[in-house]
Amino acid sequence: MSADLEICDIDPVVREKGKAFRFRKTQTTTTAAIVLKIDMEKLLIVLDEEYEDISIDDLREELPAHQPRYVLYSYVQKHDDGRVSCPLIFIFISPQGCKPELQMTYSGSKNSLVKELQIPKVFELRSVEEMTEEWLLEKLKFFR
Repeated sequence: MSADLEICDIDPVVREKGKAFRFRKTQTTTTAAIVLKIDMEKLLIVLDEEYEDISIDDLREELPAHQPRYVLYSYVQKHDDGRVSCPLIFIFISPQGCKPELQMTYSGSKNSLVKELQIPKVFELRSVEEMTEEWLLEKLKFFR
């Protein structure tokens, strides 16, 4: 039942950007990120920032430390055998210490957003500081 919960609407711009983002991996081999936030007045998931060719460490520095965010990240993964893949990743960051209302709104909207964007690799963090390349590589091992 909770998987069908839809607290916030998704801005049409987010839908378009998400669709284009899913198909970008066939066009490029650079990292990219789309950061989404919730407009609490409108209860609408909106575009916050877009980045091209950004490392996960640089992205971490751009994110607010005390506010939740959704991040779509296209990562360039170099494998030991020489292959290169570009997994698409959805990261939900819900820092400890946020207002409970904010955390609940983001948590309650996550599943419908993931379903809409059709990104299968979904990870959650409780702190922006945890978002490192080592953390990401460890998470991606599950998908080999």
